[in-house]
This record gives sequence, C-alpha cells and structure tokens, in this order.
Amino acid sequence: MSNGLARAAVRFRPASFAGTFLALLFASAIVTACGVLLQTGLTASVQPSRYADVPVVVAADQQVELTVKRGEDRETIAQPLPERARLDAGLTATVAALPGVAQALPDSSFPVSTTTAPATPPSSSSSSSINGPGLTGRGWSALGIGLGERLTEGRAPTDGELVLDSASARAAHLSPGGTLTLTTPTGSASYRISGLAEAQPGSPTAWFSDRTADRISGHPGRIDAVAVRPAAGTDSRVLADELRHALDGQAQVSTGQQRGTVEQPVLHEAKAMLTALGASFGGVATMTAVFVVVSTVALATGQRAREFALLRTIGATPRQIRRSIAAEAVLVAPLAAAIGVLPGLALARWWFGELVARGAVPSDVKLGVGPLPVLAAVVACTVTALAAGWFAARRSARMRPAQALGEANTGPGRPGRARTVTGAVFTAGAVAFAVVAANLTGATAANTALGVVLCFLVAVALLGPWLVRGAVGLLGVLLRAGGAPASLAVDNARASSRRLASATVPIVMVTAFCGTLVFLQSSLQHTAAEHVRQGLTADQVVTAQAGRPGLPAGTVERAGKVPGVSAAVGLRPTGLVYQQSDMLATATALGVDGDPAALPAVLDLGVRSGSLADLSRSPDTVALDATLADSLGVRVGQRAPLWLGDGTKAEPTVVATYSRGLGLGEALLPGATVAAHSSSAYPAQLLVAEAPGADRAATARSLAELAPGQLSVTDRQGYAAQADRQRELSGWANNVMAAVLAGFAALTAANTLVMTVLDRRREIALLRLAGTTRRQVRAMLRWEALLIAVIGLATGAAIAWTTLTPITRALTSSTPHIPLGTALPLAAGAALLCLAATALPGRALLRSRPTATR
Repeated sequence: MSNGLARAAVRFRPASFAGTFLALLFASAIVTACGVLLQTGLTASVQPSRYADVPVVVAADQQVELTVKRGEDRETIAQPLPERARLDAGLTATVAALPGVAQALPDSSFPVSTTTAPATPPSSSSSSSINGPGLTGRGWSALGIGLGERLTEGRAPTDGELVLDSASARAAHLSPGGTLTLTTPTGSASYRISGLAEAQPGSPTAWFSDRTADRISGHPGRIDAVAVRPAAGTDSRVLADELRHALDGQAQVSTGQQRGTVEQPVLHEAKAMLTALGASFGGVATMTAVFVVVSTVALATGQRAREFALLRTIGATPRQIRRSIAAEAVLVAPLAAAIGVLPGLALARWWFGELVARGAVPSDVKLGVGPLPVLAAVVACTVTALAAGWFAARRSARMRPAQALGEANTGPGRPGRARTVTGAVFTAGAVAFAVVAANLTGATAANTALGVVLCFLVAVALLGPWLVRGAVGLLGVLLRAGGAPASLAVDNARASSRRLASATVPIVMVTAFCGTLVFLQSSLQHTAAEHVRQGLTADQVVTAQAGRPGLPAGTVERAGKVPGVSAAVGLRPTGLVYQQSDMLATATALGVDGDPAALPAVLDLGVRSGSLADLSRSPDTVALDATLADSLGVRVGQRAPLWLGDGTKAEPTVVATYSRGLGLGEALLPGATVAAHSSSAYPAQLLVAEAPGADRAATARSLAELAPGQLSVTDRQGYAAQADRQRELSGWANNVMAAVLAGFAALTAANTLVMTVLDRRREIALLRLAGTTRRQVRAMLRWEALLIAVIGLATGAAIAWTTLTPITRALTSSTPHIPLGTALPLAAGAALLCLAATALPGRALLRSRPTATR
C-alpha cells in the first residue's frame, strides 16, 4: 500500500515534488563537483618525461612530515615545501655501490641566462649569444638521463667549456670551437663550446663539466636526483625496495608514475590544494546542501500535512505513512541526484580548467572523474531526503487522526522542546568557539572560527521560528507604519513563523558563508596593500624581465655604485614552514642581499623590537613579523623553530620583530642563507633609494644598463600596482568558492520562496473573498519578501562578522574590512531575489478568480 501511495503521489501530483527535485539536483551538482576535485587531488599524477627511460629515481622528500599525537592515536601530517629539496651529492656513490645497480647518474639543474643580442655568423673564435631567455645548466654526468640525449659532435667539456644542445646551436649559428657568454648564479663568464648534443625537444640545455657545474650551480654539493638503471636481470621494483632499505629514510625512491612527481615537485602543492579544496570546501558545501535539502524536504512534507491527516482518518497507520514518505524519497531523490551529476561534472571541469590556466595545477594533470564522487552524491542526497522526510512527517504520523487533521488546518504550533534545547546548545557552543578563537593566533584561529559559523548555522536552522518571531516583533512596529499591506504582512509572518523560517535559512547561509569567504579575502588584500604602500619607501624597484630567472649575480653590488644611489638592497622571495599546535603552515619570507642596515632606507616595516641591521651578524638569524612571532611563541633573542624552503630544519635567532609583513614578507633572512636553500639562486628584486638631489630618470637608465635587455625599472607605485594584481589572482579561489555557494543558496532560496507562496492558495483566496484587492495582496507579499531578506541578511551578517573578527585579528591584527562596493550589491541581490521569487508565483495565484476554499 505504501509504495502504491508513493507512486500515485509522484504521478498525479508532480508539482508537489518539483521543489524537492530541484533542491536535490542542485545539491548533487555541488557535491559531485567537490568530490571530483577531491579525487583528483588524491590521485593526481604526471607522466615522467625526463625520467621516462630511467626505471628508478632517488630524490629528496618534497614535503615536511610531522607525527603528532591526537588523543591516543598518532597521525602524520605533511606540508609541501615552498622550494625544491635536494640531495647530498655524495649519495650518488652510495647508490652506485649497491648490488643490482648498473648505473647511478647524478642529475641537477640550474638556470643559465643569455643575452638578447643578435646572433653572429658561425665562427670558431668569435663570442656569440642565444636569442631567448636562457638555458638549463646541467653537469656532464647527467647526459643520457633524458630520452634521446647523446653527444653528436665534438667532445666532453672540461673546465671553462660546455656542450650545447644542437637546436640552440643551429638557431644561434654556433659550432664547436666558438665561445658563448653566459650568466650563471655565480656570475657572468665566457665558455668555449667543446661539442654539440641532442636534447629533449623544447629543453635548451648547456652541459658543463661536473666540477664546473657544481661550482656555478648556486647549490654546490647538492643535486636534484639520482637516476638509477638496474643491472641486467634485476627487477626494478625489487631494486627500488632494496634502495629504500639501504637509504633508510635519507631519500625517497620513486618508480612508475611517481617519477613524474620528481620532475615536477609543484605537483605536491597542487595535490594539497585540490585535496583541501575538495575536502574543506566540499565539506562546507555538502553541509550547506544537507541543510538546504532538509529544509526544502521538510517544507514540502509539511505542506502535505492535510493529505497525511486525511490518510490517517481512512485507516492508514503511522508506519504506512512513514513508508510512503520513504518510498517517495527513493523515487525522487536518486533521479534528481543522477541528473545533478551532469552539471556537477561540468562545474568541476570548468573549475579545474581555470586552476590549470592560472598555473595552480600542472597542465599535465588530468581531472580524475570516477564513480566514487557520483555514487557519494547520489547516496548523500537520497539518505538526506529520506531522513528529512521521516523527521518532517513523524509528528503527523504519530498523532491521532482527528488531531492531525486539526493541526493541518491550523498549522503547526511552536517548535518542540528537544529542538529548542538543541538549538540553544549549539548557540552556546558557537559563542564559546568565538571566545576561544578570539584568543588564538594564525591558522589555529582560522580553523576554530570555522566552528563558529557551523554552530551558528545549525542553531539558526533549529531556532529559525523563534528567530523569525523575535525579528518580526522588533520590526513590526516600523512595518505597521507602511499601511494595511505591511500590517497584514507582519501578522502573517508572526502566525507563520515556521514557513518564513524555511525561506530565511538559505538567505542566512549564503550571507554567512559567502560573507566570510569574500570579506576574509578583502580584509587580507586591504591589509596587504596597506603594508606595501606604507612599507615600501624605495625610489626605484628593479626586477628581471619576463622569462628571466632573476637578477644577474653581482647586480646588487654594482647598483650600490651607480651615481645617485644611496642604498641598494636585493630581495630573494622564498617560503618557510613552521609548526603551530598540531598543524604545519607556511609563511612568506625574503632573503636580504646587501647590507641589512640599509633596509630602513628602502623598507619601513614598522620595527617593534630589535634591529634589522643585526641580520648581518650571522647567517643563523631571522627577523619575524609580529603575528608570526606570536604564533611561534618567540621574542627577540630567542630561537625560532623553522624549516627553510627546501625542508632544512633550522632554529635561527630572532633579531627583530616588525608589524608590516603581510604584503611584503613574514620573515627576513640573510640572502646567503636563502640562496643555499632556494630553487633559484638569483635575487628577484632590487630596491634602490636615491641620494638627495639625484636625477630619477638618469638613475633609472643607469640601473637598466647594469644588465642591458634583462632588467625592468619601475617606481614604488608601479610595484604596488603589480603586487595588487598578484593578490587579486591569489584571491580568485576564494571568490569562486563564494560564487558557487552563493549560486547554490540563491537557487534554493528562490525555490523555497516559490514553494511557500504557491502553498498559500487557500490563504490568498480567503483574503480576496474578504475584499482585499490584488494590489494589496501583491504589496503584502513584497513586504513579506523584504522581511525575509532583512532577517536573513542581518542574521547572516552577524554570523559572518562574529566569524571574521577573530580570523582577521589573528592574521592582520585589525578588524574585518568590508568594502561597501561589494557588500551593498550582495545585499541588493538578496533583496531582489526574495522580491522576484515571491512576486512571480504571487501573480500566478492572483490570475484566478477567488472562490470558496475547500
């Protein structure tokens, strides 16, 4: 009987299930998209290119791993490194000495810059150049690691010589015997071409003798990896296991697809980003979807209370009612979820494509579309619909038939005691989380603050009717001054607080979540921009032209001797990893080339304690942003436990703390320290302070001539504008997440509002029979829509502000920055959405002639 009732209800009253169907479809789409991104983050890999012909590769671990104790369990957490980790070159001999190893080739790379002067005709004695930004430098032992690499002409290089790839030599009209001037991390020099070799397509390469390559690489004694070829008859997988046992954690041994990750260490960061995006945002989005589906299904089930009551009067048992609702969910939910998978996959493909286009994910990574995200979306939507329908109908199902029929006519009463008590508990929990988060710093505060918004949203979902009744009581005095329609809207809202609560919850959610995401980013961008504008005091900023690895070696020293220059300081951007509580986090850092005592002439970092000049005292020193110092719990004179960019453990002495680090750098280190642990051995920027009375244009020309065709010179305004553009790109992910949530919540809010208006046929018909005009009814609906928008926006804004305040204070030491140019359009959009979603179905109801209600 229950299955028959369910099929009949779906078949003959499809309009009753339209709202539920749409809510489930939207929920399935967003859960599918997040699930696909999560699966991609967990399974992402790239095909090996350089190591395609090498079965086993030994390389350094590109992550910091830490084992923490959580309760009685131990968990290993990992954080991708900001820079490439390298191996000790002596490890090559250890690997080569193992049984079963036929060949162990050390592989290392470093950027080599060339001039942009036009190439000269072939000559055995003239010095020439290569058009383009430069080459990749390698040691001679690395020849043959890449597929097809081999010497084709000439001989191996000795000190002062190199072997050039054939394609670059042909393009520059070079041949063995000629000379080539190159800029390496240790400076510029001319090298004689001893031979030519084939390189992998698209990989311009210069091979130096191993001794020369080690000296000019910028990281002497360190290599990128060891390429291992097994002896005849030795299985590569067996050899890999033996290598892992012999090395005992000194390095990672990779085979198969893992070799591609050795070539592109950025894949670790991309996987972490995709996993975090799919897991953290997916969790929030899934929870939002569950809230919305529960609210919509409960509303749809509640609107059929009269139908269930009539079934009870003709003999249907409570169990049959519950089974009927379950059967309806099974009929509707899987179909809606299955259809929602298609737009979910389209959203995931677009999102992933944008991440690849912005360089956040390597282009070789493929989107991981599998059955698990689809199955998870269908199961989650079906289970949610079943649970929501069962809870919504349990009251009507267990009441006596006459009582159920009476309540169906008069509407449900106040929320039950259990619901009220649970909502109060979640409210108290949200307040407690907010107090705790306000006293924390850094990432811990951000993670704790997430609990604030989640607890508040659960509380709003449970206490929605009480919230609406209280808000209507406060706003009712003002609204009654708007005439009869406004007064009628207030009375209806007070009497139908549950109905309005169903429509208000989606508005609260979109405002709370999107407000937190959007205005967190705006607060960070605002503070970072202020730090750059207030902290950058340099008159000129010199950077390398696009495609160049950085400023040529010696540029900082030569810039200090340019007429009109009073101070010149080079900066090397890098990153640090640090532990906070039981988490690992990263911080931006700068290596200082030149005299740190000259820093105040080009940067006003707002020093709070200590002196930046003390960075020159020892390579084992650091200056920290005050927020980072608080997170680490250190002060001037104490040692800060850190991991450098390549994963090297360090405990430098803190010599200063400052306040303007968010937009510039959260840590300052001696340049030599950063150069030894950085992927690039070149400074990236040069900050120049001019002497009083200096000719700015002449100084800029002189600075550009330090490396003709390789440098760009701008002023502090140009640098600040460029930094703003870079921050806008970094905030794109947050804006997309906010847009996805906003779109989902907006669609479901509109869906809920349409459902509530269409369910008021009898009420509107009675109003029309009582003499109310169409104009008055439309005005009443508009006032109700505005009331829903105001309650939803105010409640959501209060939750967002409570959530944002501890985060922004922990990260920026300031209150949230809310741009009116962003906040007002969002508020206006929510109000227009409510007006449109009530006006359109209201007009449809008013087209019919009022008749006596049944």
